[in-house]
Amino acid sequence: MSKNKVIVLATTVFVILGFVSAAIFYKTHQEEQDSKAAKEKETLFIRNHSPQMGPDDAPVKLVEFMDPECESCRMFFPFVKNLMKKYEGKIQLTIRYVPFHGNSKFAIAILESARKQGKYWETLEILFKNQPAWGNHHQPRPELIWNYLPMVGLDVDQIKKDYKDPAWTKIIEQDFADARELGVRATPTFFINGMPLRSFGYQQLEDQIKENL
Repeated sequence: MSKNKVIVLATTVFVILGFVSAAIFYKTHQEEQDSKAAKEKETLFIRNHSPQMGPDDAPVKLVEFMDPECESCRMFFPFVKNLMKKYEGKIQLTIRYVPFHGNSKFAIAILESARKQGKYWETLEILFKNQPAWGNHHQPRPELIWNYLPMVGLDVDQIKKDYKDPAWTKIIEQDFADARELGVRATPTFFINGMPLRSFGYQQLEDQIKENL
């Protein structure tokens, strides 16, 4: 091999190594910056009032900003529920509220009132199951929610008293403020260990959870 060819080859290898090193440096730096940003916003993800499922020491903290009247949230609910079973003990799910739809605040007040009776997750599931009826965008009938509550063993008379509690309004306002600060513009929006879901989809959500395991 001639001297010129050796020089060209060496130069090419040097340039390639430079690009690879730069790419690795940029990726590492970006991950550090993202992690730092997530740490700074840590208090925005979970509040003391936030409903949670899963152990506190779970390696994956999954935060979902959702709206009980949102069709996409309804579609994701069984998938997230299956993920909690599939990776039992490894995920802690936190629910935050972003009431973009007209009857969402009413539904949230019902959910929070049901939580006082220890029936939060059962009530959330029954609301999603029947959402096409009570939350129909063309002709919503939120009053139908009262008919579903006995199905999960709730004391409906007590719910009718508790759902008027002004505390629910404060919870909704805090969640909405945190959502805006985090740039949440649609529901459901997921964060995994403080990092936003890179691309929206069922498999993408599971893949990013697996990465954090």
